[in-house]
Amino acid sequence: MTIKSDEWIIEQAELGMINPFSPEQIRFENDRKIISYGTSSYGYDIRCANEFKVFTNVFNTVVDPKNFDAKAFVDVVGDVCIIPPNSFALARTVEYFKIPRDILTICVGKSTYARCGIIVNVTPFEPEWEGYVTLEFSNTTPLPAKIYAYEGCAQVLFFQSDRVCKTSYKDRQGKYQGQIGVTLPQA
Repeated sequence: MTIKSDEWIIEQAELGMINPFSPEQIRFENDRKIISYGTSSYGYDIRCANEFKVFTNVFNTVVDPKNFDAKAFVDVVGDVCIIPPNSFALARTVEYFKIPRDILTICVGKSTYARCGIIVNVTPFEPEWEGYVTLEFSNTTPLPAKIYAYEGCAQVLFFQSDRVCKTSYKDRQGKYQGQIGVTLPQA
């Protein structure tokens, strides 16, 4: 496997791999400094949309990945999301991805959030997966934490295999294929 460069990412984005796509790193919008997003040297910095599901224990729900109760979350729409101490929120990317059959991605949080105790967790985008990415923001601090919509939150790294996979995510009809909004766990 080889990691792909900014030139490859730009070529693939022009073929529809990332939409919307920024071929350069954006650090200012409307003369306002933001957490950067767009193409980087060996990856792409994704943005968080303004739809959030903030974890709450109001209904004393048990978190069960096989039988998930949506009442464990409160829906929030806005330019910022406040995550309670030692809690988390789900969100989705602004960008829609269509991953080529010979590509696997790994997504890591941006240092701006990591240095504040906010961990961004995303599973790999498998070959031929497509959709908006569901993001998890964990607030590891004893203080409330702020997440900014439409700004950078994590970096996607693209790895190309020397062979095309035998069975892609699309081939096996993965349960998160084509997800549109913030997608909760499905058994």
